[in-house]
Amino acid sequence: MEVGVPSARSRALAVLRVRSRALAVGLLPAALAVVLVAARMTGRLAGDPWPAVTLAVCVAAVLVLLVWGAFAAVVLRASPAVTPTVPLSETAAPDLYRLVRDLADRMDVPAPSAIALTPDCDSWLEDRTHAAHRRGGRSAGPQSQPGAAPVLVIGSPFLWWMRVAELRAVLAPVVAGTGPSAHPDIADARGFVRGLDAAVDVGGRPGLGWIAGPARLLLRLCRVDAAEMERGVAAAASDRAQGVDYGLRIVAQEQVGLAYAGWDRLLTRVALPAWRMGRWPAHLDAGVVSALTELSRRDRLAEGFTSRLGERPACDLLDQPGVIDEATSLLAARLFHGGPAEPGPDWSPVDWTAYPEEVVDRKWRTEAARLHTALDILSAPTGTGAPAASAPAVPAGAPGKTAPGNTAPGKTAAPKTAPGEPAPGTAAPADTAPAPSDAFTGPTLERVLGYLTDPAGDGAPGEALAGRLSGDLAREERASGPADGAGKARGADAVPLFPLQPPRSGRDLLADHVTAMVCCAAVDSAGAAPGLDWLDGPVLLVGGARRSDLAPRVLSLVEEGDPGPLRDWLADLGVRPEKPVRLV
Repeated sequence: MEVGVPSARSRALAVLRVRSRALAVGLLPAALAVVLVAARMTGRLAGDPWPAVTLAVCVAAVLVLLVWGAFAAVVLRASPAVTPTVPLSETAAPDLYRLVRDLADRMDVPAPSAIALTPDCDSWLEDRTHAAHRRGGRSAGPQSQPGAAPVLVIGSPFLWWMRVAELRAVLAPVVAGTGPSAHPDIADARGFVRGLDAAVDVGGRPGLGWIAGPARLLLRLCRVDAAEMERGVAAAASDRAQGVDYGLRIVAQEQVGLAYAGWDRLLTRVALPAWRMGRWPAHLDAGVVSALTELSRRDRLAEGFTSRLGERPACDLLDQPGVIDEATSLLAARLFHGGPAEPGPDWSPVDWTAYPEEVVDRKWRTEAARLHTALDILSAPTGTGAPAASAPAVPAGAPGKTAPGNTAPGKTAAPKTAPGEPAPGTAAPADTAPAPSDAFTGPTLERVLGYLTDPAGDGAPGEALAGRLSGDLAREERASGPADGAGKARGADAVPLFPLQPPRSGRDLLADHVTAMVCCAAVDSAGAAPGLDWLDGPVLLVGGARRSDLAPRVLSLVEEGDPGPLRDWLADLGVRPEKPVRLV
């Protein structure tokens, strides 16, 4: 018997004792009522006040039975949370199913009933046999039948980064967990805990708030035993997997850590800007290979890892890896950003080759347009015909719309009239206010530099502009509303389940927008180009080489009001700040 199995079973029995005690508490008033009624019928409790006491106890027993019966029904029928995954049928990955079954045979444990992929760097077993899953249509097939083995959930980045032998070594302890999971006491205890967890979620619905209290109390009572039971199951699975590729598993665990680091950078630096533009990279798993290869090249601790790339990758176990990659990439956008569940006109895929033009360039020009919209408002004197303070800026990625001072894509920009000034050839309305006093009213970098230049160094212009940008961006997000399907629940969870970044501060937003304006000017007047860095996301390429020295110069302007370092940088590249730039 594996180490940990006796401990897991004893802890499972402790969890089941909590359930038995809760049942006893619910039946106690009924038992007392039965005793009193029997005593009254046999004449042992004759006279007052026993008739009234018996009646009161019977009424209380009925009420308690009704309440506990309703609570037990909720625990039994509530749908436990199901991790959103991409199902992988055996016809789509016969070699992968064969590998997993071979592992199960070698360790003498039941094979998982199915395999699914998740856009995360982790793997686990998930029970999907609950009747509520079948009723809700979230689980179908043999894995949803009572008594079926758990589903093996595999992190999709592992399939693209790891080699076949490494994946087999990493999955061995996970597959071995099907052995302890098949024990009746452990399965029963897990079902009870999952039911309580689902009941807490049901308690958040109108009219069912009373359900959450008892469910949380029972969870607290069995929390320690449930955690120790899972540790015992993990120890038993690890002990059973000792004889399967143990030496290779130690090396493969290093790849797990590396994959996690590269996947995190790819999502936060590369995928997130595209998601905010209404585009989703269609091949994130293939991109993680490029990101990890670049990380291996930069990081001395990762040296030598790229030599493995000559071996057979685990994604070769899939019949159509490109189709699976696209499905997991769409799911990643839904989980981490709250995007729609299906592609659409405002939610379309983007290939890596088109990423610089369709995401990076458009991101820069959208942010530059928003920056100039904010300047139009802040530069206008109070009481003029400038845009209303509550008017949102140009929505990110909105096609065919231009902000004040913007031009449509593909057209040459020209200096615009100031906010409130009539267009050439038209008569000015009688109540139109005079033009703003600033000299640079078109979409030029010089206008931004002039506004943020602060000889006093107190940062007042930057604070005002940062606040304006924060407000405009918040209004845009509220106006656009949740994406289609983004606010819908899936199982017991609502998406996005795992937001990647906290809200950005006003200073960070201002620095991003000024950087975008500088990059637009460099592209339009100095022959620079948008580019993609696998670890850092959007970058500016000058002569085919990345320029990474822009950020400190932008911060000097934003935080200190000193444009000197940035002007020197622009002059060195040949960027003309006074030349209008093309916006979205």
